[in-house]
Amino acid sequence: MLFRTLALSAALFAVLGTAPASAQVKVGVVTSATGPTALIGIPQKNTVALLPKKIGDLTVEYISLDDASDPTQSVTNFKKLISEEKVDALIGPSGSPNAMGVIQFAAESGTPMLAPVGTASVVLPMTPDKKWVFKTTQNDDIIAKALVGHMAKHGIKTAAFIGLNDAYGENWLKVLTGLAKEHNIEIVAVERYQRSDSSVTGQALKVFAANPDAVLIAGTGSAAVLPETTLAKQGYKGKYYQTHGAALPAFLKLGGKDVEGTILAASLMLVLPEIDDSNPSKKVAEDYIARYTKLYGEKPATFGANVYDAGLLLEQAIPEAAKAAKPGTKEFRSALRDALEKTHELVATQGVYNMSADDHSGFDDRGRELITVKDGEWRLIKE
Repeated sequence: MLFRTLALSAALFAVLGTAPASAQVKVGVVTSATGPTALIGIPQKNTVALLPKKIGDLTVEYISLDDASDPTQSVTNFKKLISEEKVDALIGPSGSPNAMGVIQFAAESGTPMLAPVGTASVVLPMTPDKKWVFKTTQNDDIIAKALVGHMAKHGIKTAAFIGLNDAYGENWLKVLTGLAKEHNIEIVAVERYQRSDSSVTGQALKVFAANPDAVLIAGTGSAAVLPETTLAKQGYKGKYYQTHGAALPAFLKLGGKDVEGTILAASLMLVLPEIDDSNPSKKVAEDYIARYTKLYGEKPATFGANVYDAGLLLEQAIPEAAKAAKPGTKEFRSALRDALEKTHELVATQGVYNMSADDHSGFDDRGRELITVKDGEWRLIKE
């Protein structure tokens, strides 16, 4: 009897041992849920709960960490996720300077990194390290072409620049300078400031003295509001332009009447009711907003969608990578990178992704809309 029991147990063990195991994908997420970049980081952190928990036959675990808007903490978090958690992919960080500081660690470990940040510097110019990074937001040049094109169309001849003194501001100044030259717009003043600054009076006075036809402010989150409200209080009456870094509800609330008439190019999510139903991203954006609102009782800022789109990119790429290798291995991470680079016509919340070896952002003009502030609300510019 004992012999028969042992034999049966051995048979069962053999069967179970040959059954396909349920492999698990681990994704590390780093956001700035606290600190100066929190207005961006909070909706990104909240969005993690909406990312796919199962992709194909694979379960997905998300390990979310807060870097408190500190680039040094971003590095610490990335190292922890890579070395201790052995993640297959990384999403984050929230801030451009933070993202620039962790690229080397993603590359050294061979871990694909989906960066929900503004600056194109995380993917351009392409380098061996940056081939591991995929950007989930519109590149600066796509946004800038719309803004400078609007300036030229409306007779702007001189412009000033006030931008963050970091990778985001630096790349925006580079892009603006080139496009302004193409459209015969003279840059008459350039000023910088820090994300944590509580006053930009000195910079604003210099811009005011230069008397430009328009001012472009390259800031993100709440930091995008300060230069504009300061100039408004000083009496500047020219045209205000903002980058997609200002695309959040808090910009309207903090700026109030001082930001009326502001023009920016950003995601269709800001003006979704005005977007034609034929736009392929409208339904995806509506679904994201509905799910987020149901869970948190309020609509998400567009920055949350940058993390949601990262989930959509992974949802398409992971099954392809799984054909080549098992999750948790170097080979799987490499195959995942390759699959992300082959993304083709993936419709997401803010546009359509087409990645390539040279383009790790993938958005085209379908990823932006010209928008203005009217009566305290975002409104689509129809020209």
